[in-house]
Order: sequence, then C-alpha cells, then structure tokens
Amino acid sequence: MDEQPIDSLNMVPFIDIMLVLLTIVLTTSTLIASGRIPVKLPEASAQPEQREQTATIDIDAAGVAYYLGEPVTPDALKVKLAALKRDTAVLLRADKAVALQRFIDVADTLKQLGFGKVAVQTESRRS
Repeated sequence: MDEQPIDSLNMVPFIDIMLVLLTIVLTTSTLIASGRIPVKLPEASAQPEQREQTATIDIDAAGVAYYLGEPVTPDALKVKLAALKRDTAVLLRADKAVALQRFIDVADTLKQLGFGKVAVQTESRRS
C-alpha cells in the first residue's frame, strides 16, 4: 500500500456549514434581542371579565380593625377571614400612628389562615 499525505483539503463543505451556523446565530440573536417571538394568536368570543375578589382590612390610629368597612374584634376578624378562599387577595391598610403590635397581630392572623396574596397599602413619599 502506497499512502500519500493529503496535499489539499476541500474547504467548500466547511464554508457551507459555517454559513448555516451563522444564519442560525443571527436568527436566534434577533429573537433574543426583541425579547419575544411574534405569534398571531387565535381569536375567541369575548368572555365576561372575571374580577378578582379583594378583601380589605383597615386599622385606624386607635388600633380598631375594620373588615370591609365594619369594625370587628380580632376573633370576629378571624372568623370572617376563615370563610374566604385562601387565594383571595387581601389589602391591609393601617394608619401610620397605629401600634406595630396591632398590625403584626392582623398580619399574623392572615398568615395562620394561609392567605398568600396579601398587600400592604402605602402612600408614596413626597420630596
């Protein structure tokens, strides 16, 4: 057997592969840069808007808790909240002069009952 060293290498297949890879990189980088892939969504008949029920708890400066505008005792608040679904959003509004312990008591009641969607309403600070 007479083996001879390869004197030349056909570069055309390598160039084709590199051009395909370059095309793939440029296509995907465009989609990543825009942050989304354009999709035309199918149309459906309009469904009634489903509003999420929100329970509001207010605590005034004297430490009195109000559930949906009605004053409640801590035990009554616990009973009323226990009747709600656990995925109900709860808005907690407390006066800035209220004792921190009263706020913590209400927040702790929400945690014990398993509410996960709890928001505390504040006002933005004006400079």
